[in-house]
Amino acid sequence: MATRHQAREAVIGLLYAYDLGNPEIKKFAEEILEEKKIRNKQREFALNLFKGTVEHLNTIDEEIKKHLESWEMDRLGHIERAILRLGAYELLFTDLDPAIVINEAVELAKKLGSDQSPKFVNGVLDAIAKEKHGSQKA
Repeated sequence: MATRHQAREAVIGLLYAYDLGNPEIKKFAEEILEEKKIRNKQREFALNLFKGTVEHLNTIDEEIKKHLESWEMDRLGHIERAILRLGAYELLFTDLDPAIVINEAVELAKKLGSDQSPKFVNGVLDAIAKEKHGSQKA
């Protein structure tokens, strides 16, 4: 049975394809998740994450841009952008523990991104979490 981590990794792939200009990926999301053996509760979890991220993309991107400092959104790699978008969605629109969300995003960045990705992803998502959740430790 797939884990939430595997479900998130599959969502990163869907968001990556969507970001590369393939909006039709939404129609095939369930089939792609099935191919990756993401089933039952984890499939529902993954679909909710993917659909929610796409639905709130403008809000998510604005939130990410606020915390990029000297970076521009279009300078980010597609994988890093997908990881940030998923993490920001989870922080802003779900009740999941911010520490878990950030840890998952950092682990995905280690696996899928460049050497600098984990630190960068951690910094941006930590800033979003702190802003949303006040001064409590994210």
